[in-house]
Amino acid sequence: MYNEQLEKLIEMALMDGELTEKEKQVLFKKAETMGVDLDEFEMVLEAKLYEKQQSMQQNTQATAAPKSDKFGDVKKCPACGSMVQSFQTKCPDCGHEFSGIEANAAIQKLFKMLNNAENERKEDGGMSVGKAIGGMFAKAYGFGNVGDKTDNKKMEIIKNFPIPTTKDDILEFLSLAVPNAKKTGNFFTKQNPEVEAHNKFVPVWKSKCEQIIMKAKFSMKEDKKALEEIMSYAKEIGIK
Repeated sequence: MYNEQLEKLIEMALMDGELTEKEKQVLFKKAETMGVDLDEFEMVLEAKLYEKQQSMQQNTQATAAPKSDKFGDVKKCPACGSMVQSFQTKCPDCGHEFSGIEANAAIQKLFKMLNNAENERKEDGGMSVGKAIGGMFAKAYGFGNVGDKTDNKKMEIIKNFPIPTTKDDILEFLSLAVPNAKKTGNFFTKQNPEVEAHNKFVPVWKSKCEQIIMKAKFSMKEDKKALEEIMSYAKEIGIK
């Protein structure tokens, strides 16, 4: 509907199904410079947000986000009580960094969901799991018939899994996800079952990493050290 640059900004802002005031300001400013009618733009934005929330709601039972102290587009800092935008990783008033076992548990939940899906493959008489490339994620997504319904289910789980909302959890997630977002093998090994199975999942892992990285750019501008680490992960998988 709009040009590619504006559509990309809208997509990034709505990745987590929320639209903070800061994100609204960025989008409206960009739309205004492009000569877009702001009343019309607001209607389109609200419609896109509703569609995104409805899509995420369909996966609520399987991928429910951890509870938090959110109030609309903001959350409460546990250290000083200030109201902070929902995706910020540090309180601008007292400097408290948001972290918690709930988000860590959510990441572990992803592993469990993928393992459960793989177990369903076995129960349905699918091919046995091949030798893992290594690491928890490799074991989680397993290897099986290319194009089967279990692989598709696991891709949907990864695609719809909630984006981490704290610095530590973003970094932890990326450290585990990035190796799975990079293709393996060479001319001689690319047709090996293990390599094919890994590379089949590369696009969905890369897409999830891109979501997290793009969202972090909005929320972690003030934390240069963390942002540098995040962008180093981005560079590994060719995300600018």
